[in-house]
Amino acid sequence: YNFPRVLTLDVKGCIWVEVDNPLSKPLAIPTFWVPNVILSSDYLITVAPLKISDGRGSLSIMNLLTLLPSSKYSSEELNDWEALYSLGIDRVITDLYFTLPFDLGIIEARQKFISHDDPTQGEVEEYGKVFIGEPYEVDCEASELLGLKTEYLDLIKTAKAEFEA
Repeated sequence: YNFPRVLTLDVKGCIWVEVDNPLSKPLAIPTFWVPNVILSSDYLITVAPLKISDGRGSLSIMNLLTLLPSSKYSSEELNDWEALYSLGIDRVITDLYFTLPFDLGIIEARQKFISHDDPTQGEVEEYGKVFIGEPYEVDCEASELLGLKTEYLDLIKTAKAEFEA
């Protein structure tokens, strides 16, 4: 992407800071390690391709997982990503959604990638859409149109009701 006045960067070179989850009862993780640049950004956009694995959507909010230094969550028994998945990845994604409030979600769905057992192998189909809006709303719209199982959206809906009450 080449947009004037828009800075894109690789967060791997950033300083990591610990940020509290604002939910009074976190579903999985009470604090997250995030790149410091996130906290000083004026406008945060998550851009994700449309990926479907075993009928489950990997959309704009799930894309936020790539910001996490997975090594911070590993243990002697579980490696980097296994540790996050062992907590219930939908619960982790829900907590992350509230901790990192991104302003805009874009699902680039001109094509959709569909995989089954191996998420690195699959088929590409033309789809011809781009979803743009608040991340929760675009993930809901894409999930509904495609009939996807996106469990973290149900968890976010429930947590939003409690958070806003």
